[in-house]
Amino acid sequence: MHLVELLAARSRPAAALLMTLTRRCPLSCAHCSTASTMAAEQLDAAPLTAFVATFRPGDRPDHLLLTGGEPLLRPRLVKDIADLARAAGTRSQLLTGMFFARGGPVPAAVADALAAVDHVAASLDVFHEAQVPRARVFCALRGLLDAGKDVSVQVTGLGPDDPYLADVTGDIRRTFGDRVPVLVAEVRAAGRAAQWLSAVRHDDAPRGAAPSPRRPASPCAMAAWPVVAFDGTVVACCNQDVVDGRAGHLPGHLRIGHVAEDDWPTVRRRVVGRPLLRGIRAFGPQYLADALAPAADSGAGCAGYCDTCVSALDAPGAAAAADAFLRRPGTRVLEREITRLVEEGGADGFLARHTVAAYRGLAALGAPAGGP
Repeated sequence: MHLVELLAARSRPAAALLMTLTRRCPLSCAHCSTASTMAAEQLDAAPLTAFVATFRPGDRPDHLLLTGGEPLLRPRLVKDIADLARAAGTRSQLLTGMFFARGGPVPAAVADALAAVDHVAASLDVFHEAQVPRARVFCALRGLLDAGKDVSVQVTGLGPDDPYLADVTGDIRRTFGDRVPVLVAEVRAAGRAAQWLSAVRHDDAPRGAAPSPRRPASPCAMAAWPVVAFDGTVVACCNQDVVDGRAGHLPGHLRIGHVAEDDWPTVRRRVVGRPLLRGIRAFGPQYLADALAPAADSGAGCAGYCDTCVSALDAPGAAAAADAFLRRPGTRVLEREITRLVEEGGADGFLARHTVAAYRGLAALGAPAGGP
């Protein structure tokens, strides 16, 4: 399963499920979006495996992404979930900080977990390298490649001109002969990074500025794949503040269910069919909030893209107003056309919106001819 296959499906509702297996992590990266520690919380394994067991060949996500914290702290759970997913026809990707590569042999349980998933994505940045040397990460990736495993590297930097990005991506290309795809993004102001990132970037942009009176449509792919949060709640957004509940409360339209209460078919129906989510995916939260006001008392005082979704679209009447808006013949035509254009954009469209432009093409390294 090559990286571009995942990215090509990023805008398709319920094409994948992101599942956080634990917030715990043995590393202490200064930019960690989840602020993970070894004392952090994690859900019991039983509800997670029971939920994946509700996948069926005729009703299942195409992809299952396993993350954390560090999911390989629970290697037996990784293997069990990957095996259950494969039995239903779902392929799995694991994102790891590669703590197991620091030295010594790879524990047998970790090796079994790595063998069970279809794709291993390694996080690499200056913060990880301070704890897991680059050479050891490369050695572990070489072993996975030699075993026939699809791998990729997720690299983050402080900005498009960060010299680390050029250094590490060049090293990856030389070491693996352009066989390993690389996804390059910027560090986000979430988790521990929120405490220092704006100062490093000299970001003096004012917060809470008045919104533009005419906000254009801007489709949101991040509302396409449901996310299992650390407590088992299933949310419709991968924004870390939403996943962590740091927004103050979880807006009703972004709560999809809970793994201990709902099965995959129920989660999929809610993701695909909920009018507010359809509107967010097609038009973006700001355009949608403007379109629904004043029926939903939405749009006022929310300058940010995600802030508008979390606050304005949680206003009383928003769900009913979105249902009415999406039922309009003209809106249905626009929704279909925008959805078609976004899906046709595939991996390239996602990369253009969410990665560092100068390194966009690295995501396709090693892709099979004629692939997505």
